[in-house]
Order: sequence, then C-alpha cells, then structure tokens
Amino acid sequence: MTAGPVMHPAPVYLDANATEPLRPEARAAVLAALDLVGNPSSVHAEGRAARRVLEQARATLAQACGARPQDVVFTAGGTEANALAIRGLAPGRRVLAGATEHPAVLRAAPDATLLPVLADGTLDLAALESALATGGPALVCLMAANNETGVLHPIAPAAAICHAHGALLHVDAVQAAGRVPVALDGADSLAISGHKIGGPKGAGALVLRAGVDVTPLVAGGGQERGRRGGTEPLPAIAGLAAALAAAHADIGTPARLAALRDTIEASVTALAPEARFPGRAAPRLPNTTSILLPGVPAETQVIALDLAGVRVSAGAACSSGKVGASHVLAAMGLGADAACAVRVSLPWNAGADTAERFTQAWAAMHARLARRAA
Repeated sequence: MTAGPVMHPAPVYLDANATEPLRPEARAAVLAALDLVGNPSSVHAEGRAARRVLEQARATLAQACGARPQDVVFTAGGTEANALAIRGLAPGRRVLAGATEHPAVLRAAPDATLLPVLADGTLDLAALESALATGGPALVCLMAANNETGVLHPIAPAAAICHAHGALLHVDAVQAAGRVPVALDGADSLAISGHKIGGPKGAGALVLRAGVDVTPLVAGGGQERGRRGGTEPLPAIAGLAAALAAAHADIGTPARLAALRDTIEASVTALAPEARFPGRAAPRLPNTTSILLPGVPAETQVIALDLAGVRVSAGAACSSGKVGASHVLAAMGLGADAACAVRVSLPWNAGADTAERFTQAWAAMHARLARRAA
C-alpha cells in the first residue's frame, strides 16, 4: 500500500513590517485601475477617467492624514518619499535624525547628526531641544513608529520643539500608517508606503503641511504639481488608497493584534525567563514585538523558525538579506545583545492560532539550543 503525501501546515507569516499581505480591497482597486487605458495627464475622456481615480486616491490619503489633497505627492514608495522630503527640504539646513531611524532615512542624509534615544527606544526630547538650541536652521527626521521594536515616538512634542527653534520636522510614518492613527500632527511632511498597509508594492506618498513645498528629485512633465515627474502608477496608487481606507475601517484589528502579541510575549517569558523584549516599556504598535534571546545570534533564530514554517525577520528588510547587529537595539544600549533579537510583526489577517503556532516553533528552537549548550 502506497503511503499518501505528507501534509505540512501552511507557513505562518509574521513579517508584516517588511510587507503586509495584500488586502482584498486593494486587489480589487488594482484590477479596476488596470482596466483604465488613459493617462491621468490626458484631457480626453479616458484620461479624465484615470484622473478621477488618481484624485480620489489623493483625497483618501489627505483625509486620513489631516492634509489638503493638493499637498499629497505620490511616489514609488516610502524610500522615495523619505528621500524627496530630506533632499527637498534640507537645502540650507543641517539635518538631525533619530539614532534608530530606518536606513532609508539615514542613507538619504549620511551627514546627519544623530539624536539619541532613551533606554525604552523613544526619542530623547531633551537632547532634541539641546541640539536645536544652537547651529542654525535644521531639518529633523523622526519616524512615527520603529520598524524593529514598534516603539512609537512622541511626534507632537517633537514638532513643538522643532517649530519653537524654527526647524522643520519630517516624519517617516511608513510603519505607523494603517496600524495606528496617523496625521501630520504638527509635522511638516510625512512619508507613507503602500505595501506596508496591505497595498501593492510600488506606490507611496509624501504628505506636506500646507505652505510647505519640496524641490523635486525627478523632473518630468509636470506631474504631481511639478514635485515628482513621471506618469503616476495608477493601479498601485489606487491599491494604496484602498488599503489605507480598509485599514482605517477595520477598527477591531489593533486590539486583536495587540492581544496576540501579548500572548506571544507571555508564552516566550514562560519558556525562557532570560528572554527580553526591547521597547516593551514604551507605547508600541499593536502588531510588533522584538524578542531578544541573549547569546543566540538573530540569524540562527530566523533560520530555525523559517525551517519550522514560521517567517520572522531581524532588523529592516532592506539590507540585501544580511543579518547583523541591529543599530536600533545598539542605540537603546543593548551592546552585544543587539545582534540577538528577532522581530515578530503580525499581519492584518493573522489568525487565532498564530500565537500558538509561533510558540510551538519557538519552544522547539529554544529546547534544541538548550540541549546544544548542555
């Protein structure tokens, strides 16, 4: 008698901060926009139909962020939106950036002065005040939520300090959008990425405060009010707007994800009291936890969990597959252990069994490591 195929459970995807699964509303919007033949800049009927979709998407983002539609600039993603803000607002200003910022910000401003964070991962507001007290006009770059720990930075107080010293504030809201309420909140610009909220890859936006303008990175035919040349990728933009609208309508998701996150942390603590959770003392995104296992390299943990069908990551997903010490955790004062944490980021569609599946895989990994150490 021939044995049947061995059935394995479906993988558990817990890397939403790298990219979220596509939301059905976004998929529908993308497919509908793909059928529009017109260029949004054309004046004939097909062009006007495409333009209506583009402007509806712009209005959706503006409403969500507390901005005017004319101050929303579509880009190819969060990296471009950050670069457009930094290079478009920085001329004549020195750049200050939080020490835990995403590489998309730090590499766009390689000469930036880094602002320290407290042990819980939040920006040291006293250090910001001190840095702005001397040195002339500045552009401050601060993420709304950290991609590794989920820590939420105090944007409104930071904006007040910046403006009191005549500085501009750019906020990288790529991880926060769709997970917590996001608005300019006193900032001068704000970056969003579509695939981080369940939209397609290839679309993002820079939202500007009224009266603030940027020098374009890409010159072209005058699209986006001259701020970003090139024909707009309408399907991706439509999907971005649909995903953001769906995320805002799904009011129960944050509490559900926070409960799953807390269950995971409690289970890991019971299995390994030595485990730590960087950033847990601060306000965090509901879907994110950083799990630090002292003495065990992050790469070892990521591979072990991947082999067990559980997908997590270590650090940002923009480093060509490299796993090393986290600059975020190093800035939080974790020393050598900055290379020993994995990020678990729950997607919007995480199931009720997610915490159990993760815990089983993590427990098996921990038991193997303990046996090897014995």
